[in-house]
Parts: sequence; structure tokens; C-alpha cells
Amino acid sequence: MPKQTSGYFTYANWEEREVGPSERYPRLGHASVTNTFTGGIEATDTTCEYTIAYGTETTGTFTGMEVLAGRLDGREGTFVVEERGSFDADGTVCTFEVVSGTGTGELAGLRGTGSFTARHGEPSCAYTFAYDLG
Repeated sequence: MPKQTSGYFTYANWEEREVGPSERYPRLGHASVTNTFTGGIEATDTTCEYTIAYGTETTGTFTGMEVLAGRLDGREGTFVVEERGSFDADGTVCTFEVVSGTGTGELAGLRGTGSFTARHGEPSCAYTFAYDLG
């Protein structure tokens, strides 16, 4: 039976650059992001890389990979999640899944999925995460 945990994360840094032609849509972007997680996941200064497909100035989809090093419900280790989501003028909806084989330390064998919904202008975002250790 998967365990459930939750908490919040905040964006510590967001650096985005355009990829390819930028005078029209659709267009691509790339963002390097640093986050801090609290709650069930405790990780500071995560490494996250997104590829963003803009349909308009305020709508699009993204995929990304994020490395989280710290603790999960008190267990220490590192793992990677693959993120997929969409955004509009109101905010962002995202699901994520642990990349198989990336759990280290006390998180070896980690499997799990999670999600978050972020509203533009809010300083932090709630997440949920269901996981098990194989």
C-alpha cells in the first residue's frame, strides 16, 4: 500500500531563455529552476530543468526533470522526478513520477507519483506524493 505525504515548495530561482524563433507562437523555452521543498519531502536547492512549449504568451505545456536530495518522511537520499504539466493565465497544473532506479541511500527502490497546482503570484505551492520503497 503506497504511503501518502504532502508539503509545500517554493521557487528559489527561475532562469528562462528562449529557444528558436521568438517573434511568434508557438515557440520553445528552456528554464533552469531551483526549488526548496518542506513537509514530507525536505530538499533545498533542487536542480530542475524544463522544456516549455508556449502556444500563446500565457498558455502552454512543459516537461522537466528535477533532482531532489534530502529526506522523504525522515529517510535520507536522492531521487529524480519527471514532471509534465500545463499552464494558463491562472496557474500551473503538474504531475510527476519518480524516475525508475534513481533512488539512493535510504530511498533506494523508491517508486511514486505526485502532483501540484500552482497559482501565479503565490509564494509557495502545495504538493501531494504517493510512494513506496520496493
